[in-house]
Amino acid sequence: MQVQEMTIDQLKGLIRETVEEKLEELLGDPDWSLELKDTVRERLKRSLEETERGQSGVAIEDVVKKTGLRW
Repeated sequence: MQVQEMTIDQLKGLIRETVEEKLEELLGDPDWSLELKDTVRERLKRSLEETERGQSGVAIEDVVKKTGLRW
């Protein structure tokens, strides 16, 4: 099908698919095929559980002070 034969919705769909493919190519996760270490998996699990219970992590202000970053 030629572009001039497409409806606006079809053209938008083609553009959307093309942009998504390019973004995935450029920004895709290079570690997607790697497995998490058990220690990392457990740490993430604990962090999610704490968040669900309403516990928060370290305040951004404290991180900024500790690391000397500008926020």
